Amino acid sequence: MTGPAAAPRVALVTGATSGIGRATAELLVARGWRVVGTGRRADRLAAMERDLGGSFRGLAFDIADEPAMRAALVSLPADLAAIDLLVNGAGLGRGTEPAQEGSLDDWRVMVETNVMGLLAITRELLPGLIERRGAIVNLSSVHASWPAPANGVYGGTKAFVRQFSLDLRVDLHGTGVRVTSIEPGLVETDFFRVRSGADQAGHDAYYGGTDPLRPEDVAEAIAWVAGLPPHVNVDTLEIMPVSQSWAGYRLDRRRRGGR
Repeated sequence: MTGPAAAPRVALVTGATSGIGRATAELLVARGWRVVGTGRRADRLAAMERDLGGSFRGLAFDIADEPAMRAALVSLPADLAAIDLLVNGAGLGRGTEPAQEGSLDDWRVMVETNVMGLLAITRELLPGLIERRGAIVNLSSVHASWPAPANGVYGGTKAFVRQFSLDLRVDLHGTGVRVTSIEPGLVETDFFRVRSGADQAGHDAYYGGTDPLRPEDVAEAIAWVAGLPPHVNVDTLEIMPVSQSWAGYRLDRRRRGGR
């Protein structure tokens, strides 16, 4: 005689209304998880609830709004509040100007969303994740390690996410909680439109001919990490399309000072 089947595991995915977050939520549901997805766009979350059925629950709030985040989590029924996997997918870039021309308001939005929002929801869920020996997957970027023009603040926030993930592993030593930093390169999402204000033509020109990663590619990596045996931790995972590689060092060879 076999005992009762184990209840499906529960994942909470932030930034679930588009891009990598949405692809991750959909893939986890397809693989038997129950998923709580968060995002600012309530209409998209409602559509996902219709499409994905009872295995998906949407929570509409801005990840940078800490009181709204806490209120939304408190509203979850007990079975969905028992989070086994936190996927911190919410994040954005703002502005395409070099630092000397950049907007402090844009910088503040990136820090509040990519850093403070991630910290607040992680801290809120940590006690339960420790109790259930769960897992945390933080979405960083190749820009955590590799510089690029007009990218200092966005790259800085993603470098924070990477380092926070590594240090969080140290703090959680002995708890059984796994922590991974996933660091994608070029992925075709709404990211460029949000960052630059580009229209569809601008989006197509930016990604055109690059054969970038798709959100589903990164979602596969996240689901793979989440599905590994509980004694296996992937610390960092950098993923790039074959078409993308690192640029060489540059030298400004203009003559200066009469030499």
